[in-house]
Amino acid sequence: MEVYQTEEQQVEAIKGFWKENGNTVISGIVIGFAGFIGFNLYKDSVLESELALADSYQALMESSTKNPQEFTANAEKFINENGTTSYASLTALALAKEAATHQDWAQAQKQLTIAIEKASNDGVKAIATIRLARVQVQLEEYAAALATLAKPLPESFTAAKEEIKGDTYLQQGKKDLARTAYQAAIAADGLATSPSLQMKLDDLAQAVNLPVVADTVKSGE
Repeated sequence: MEVYQTEEQQVEAIKGFWKENGNTVISGIVIGFAGFIGFNLYKDSVLESELALADSYQALMESSTKNPQEFTANAEKFINENGTTSYASLTALALAKEAATHQDWAQAQKQLTIAIEKASNDGVKAIATIRLARVQVQLEEYAAALATLAKPLPESFTAAKEEIKGDTYLQQGKKDLARTAYQAAIAADGLATSPSLQMKLDDLAQAVNLPVVADTVKSGE
């Protein structure tokens, strides 16, 4: 960098630089400032859109108990219009629940598949996956249920996954595999084992004249 000998030289240098580059500098400042304003306006616009979408979703969920048929039509429209948002997956879960209430397992399977495809995080995807496997068991699609359960799930869903595997094997008459799966579910649950899961293992043990081993699994002996 050049070292100026006097203040006059510095002033003249600044004047010369400004004369040659002033318009460029001003334009840069204006563009930068406009960009800053535009970015903030963009953020405000996005926030408004997200709030409006959240309100629409909330209103849709509240309508589910008032008019189920209207809710179904509006929910499907909502998914089509907002398919890239996290609300699409949650809405599909709600539609699947509504279908399961009427034992419309085919419709429930369809909506849960949509929920998995559009899930924005692993938790929602895992919930939809577990529910899909249960529906597939109801439809007696046992191979499909086991294939669904074979997909990677967060560790916190291990107990639910193994229990449904046990149900699937039991429906197929594979009692040894069912018992192993139930034991794995209890081991994953630890002290939080549900009474219904314990009952399944107890009933299975009595059916095949085997000792109940749930306590041993829990204690790790």
